[in-house]
Amino acid sequence: MPPQTLPPPPSPSSAASAPSAEAASEAVPRIVPVRRTGRWAAAVAVLVLLALALDSVVRNDAFQWDVVFSYFATAPVLRGLWLTLWLTAVVMVLGFALGALLAVLRLSGNPVLQGVSWGYVWLFRSTPILVQLLFWFNIGALYPQILGVSTTRLLGPVAVAVIGLTLHEAAYAAEVVRGGILSVERGQVEAAQSLGLGPWRRFRRIVLPQAMRSIVPPAGNMLIGTLKGTSIVSIIAVQDLLYSVQLVYHRTYQVIPLLLVATIWYAVVTTLLSIGQRYVERYYARGTAGAR
Repeated sequence: MPPQTLPPPPSPSSAASAPSAEAASEAVPRIVPVRRTGRWAAAVAVLVLLALALDSVVRNDAFQWDVVFSYFATAPVLRGLWLTLWLTAVVMVLGFALGALLAVLRLSGNPVLQGVSWGYVWLFRSTPILVQLLFWFNIGALYPQILGVSTTRLLGPVAVAVIGLTLHEAAYAAEVVRGGILSVERGQVEAAQSLGLGPWRRFRRIVLPQAMRSIVPPAGNMLIGTLKGTSIVSIIAVQDLLYSVQLVYHRTYQVIPLLLVATIWYAVVTTLLSIGQRYVERYYARGTAGAR
């Protein structure tokens, strides 16, 4: 008979690998996701409360939504809205122009100019805007005439609103601009000086583009705040959005629906401004880690 060949015995490594793999698979713990019961319960509770609140607003006849829709786009309301937008734009432009000048004076090496700028910011930030408007509205008691012209004729309610809001806005804009300029690294300015750039070119090409990253977010918040803050001019009979709806509900006694008209218009405009602010921020944040 021919000799029978036996299969080779298993190698120690192959024999040990099988049980070790099984042991390893049994040793690895199974990953179980965390059950966030509290988070889901809180979310459901908040959604239920929001649904109840929305239902109470929609189904409450006291809101008089039919009256709201009937007055929403009427001519007096639109004229008041236009004056509100015009006031906001004029005050922001003039306020930031004056604020930028005050910021430059504050950063100058002249102690007198620094003191004047600091005193201006301190004074107008320390006084309520309502007090400032009432003061300018009654300026004729202090100066009946300016350059031979009657103060009451020279400064009407709209002019008083522009002056009061601009001076108040400039105090805050000065600090915003100053903080943006100080956020630029000193090495950037020194590098521009080494290249032979003049002061104006350094500011326009080097300092300002980098400072805008820090200026735009608070400036956007100031813009929205100014839009809503213009409602205070109704106290001196400027026919802005709020004063326009007040004239209507003083005649019709429909206070709640007319206030809702003003509220919805403010919400619409502030939403549009917030969207624009986001795109402006993204534009000036190009090339930074936080740009998105």
